[in-house]
Amino acid sequence: MRSSKVAVSIDKDTLKRLDRLVAAKVFPSRSRAIQEAVEEKLARLERTRLAKECTNLDPAVERALADEGLAETLQEWPEY
Repeated sequence: MRSSKVAVSIDKDTLKRLDRLVAAKVFPSRSRAIQEAVEEKLARLERTRLAKECTNLDPAVERALADEGLAETLQEWPEY
């Protein structure tokens, strides 16, 4: 993965907390800690967005679509 450098301003107290984590070897560097924090936040936002989009689905329509697809292949399934 290619990286790009960015400059960020961080509150002094937050930076002290971050430095304590780096000193405790929770993260190898400030840079890595910030990268992981941003990745985690983006992933959380994406999951939240997906959950919100799912609330727009009509359960009856989704069930009908699922049943329609299942009915076509039901005869092809082996007997267990």
